[in-house]
Amino acid sequence: MSILFELIPSAVPLKPRARVYDLKSRLDWGKPALTIIDARDREKFNASHILGAITMPVSQLVERALSSLELTRDIYVYGVTDEETSVAAAKLREAGYKNVSEIIGGLGAWRAVGYPIESNTAAIGYGH
Repeated sequence: MSILFELIPSAVPLKPRARVYDLKSRLDWGKPALTIIDARDREKFNASHILGAITMPVSQLVERALSSLELTRDIYVYGVTDEETSVAAAKLREAGYKNVSEIIGGLGAWRAVGYPIESNTAAIGYGH
């Protein structure tokens, strides 16, 4: 039976802090069952964000998350800086979220390796 389990692809396990490669691998898995939260302000989110992310600024984060996401949902979060990301993740964990991962380097790291981003009007695609 263990051979059968080895043939079934599985998602990358959620870690408290994730590199952008970890998130991309999870997305490429096909059935990611996760939410990406951009905790920056709406203006920054509208300018550009990780493809598929939703906006939940830190000031509204817990209220909006509790109204729309299950406490067991896998959540990847990023802010302007790693420090802001840590604050956002801590707020989610304090609110009872069990599976929260901080994206190290946030949008800058995501963009640096050429992963897809989008703006409020249309997809920007891969690259810069």
